[in-house]
Amino acid sequence: MLATNGIVHFFGQIFQPIFHFFGWLLAAIYGIVPNYAIAIALLTIIIMGALTPFTVKSTKSMIAMQRLQPEIKKLQQKYKGPENRAILNEEMMKLYREEGANPLGGCLPMLIQMPFLAILYGVIRGITTITNGHSAPRYIPTDSKMYHALIASNGKMESFGIDLALKPFSPHSSWIAAVPYFVLVAIAVALQYFQMSQINNRNKKTGQEVPSQQQMIQRFFPILFAYFYIVIPAAVVLYMIVSTCIRILTQDIMFRTGISNPQKQKERQLPAREKEVEAEKPQPSTPKPAAHPRSKAKRPRKDR
Repeated sequence: MLATNGIVHFFGQIFQPIFHFFGWLLAAIYGIVPNYAIAIALLTIIIMGALTPFTVKSTKSMIAMQRLQPEIKKLQQKYKGPENRAILNEEMMKLYREEGANPLGGCLPMLIQMPFLAILYGVIRGITTITNGHSAPRYIPTDSKMYHALIASNGKMESFGIDLALKPFSPHSSWIAAVPYFVLVAIAVALQYFQMSQINNRNKKTGQEVPSQQQMIQRFFPILFAYFYIVIPAAVVLYMIVSTCIRILTQDIMFRTGISNPQKQKERQLPAREKEVEAEKPQPSTPKPAAHPRSKAKRPRKDR
């Protein structure tokens, strides 16, 4: 028990500066826009701005995996049996490296979200701390507008009629008051399924097959996150809603601009030698039209 407490204390000390940084940033945004929901949404936009390159890379990796399905099936047919398992894995890893694919690339955005969920959860718990029946916000400057607002409301983060510091199963005044919290959880889960179906629908249009591993991940992860959404404050669920919307928008832009177009990706990945060979092929010459016979003979000038 003492060892466990020591480990918790050790990691708590490590993450304290991170909690203080995000608390300061959230308080700074609240000082400009004094609304908890809007401040959290703006903080999410800042975080997702830094994570967008990972979203783009993950989407490209998923598309590469789908494009490689015919090659993967060929390798599986070639190296059948448990005795060839090691060779098959080696050949598949080689194929992944050459094509820039990652079998776990589809769940990369969700995995990246986990540390930020933990950080934001810690910050929300800290700024809504109640000691001896009174609000005692942590991680935010004591001279900030958010600090004074939390003291005045005794730790409540009320925005648009709900307290974002509460969870779906927190003590509510009535079951009707708990409905908005379950609605937020449902919206967060639905948006994650929509984000994945956005990619799957794109694949169906281009004739790409969705790998079975990716399908399993797509079904499992939203259900896993649904559990987290129920046991974390609504403020953190709001963060996930906004971040998923940003990922959906990012993927839509990638699809519309052709960054994720499988055909264009193939053209970009053609070996340079093949392009040179195509360029060196003799082009069929177009014969020049024969001159009209009458054009060669000069017409005699008439004497006036």
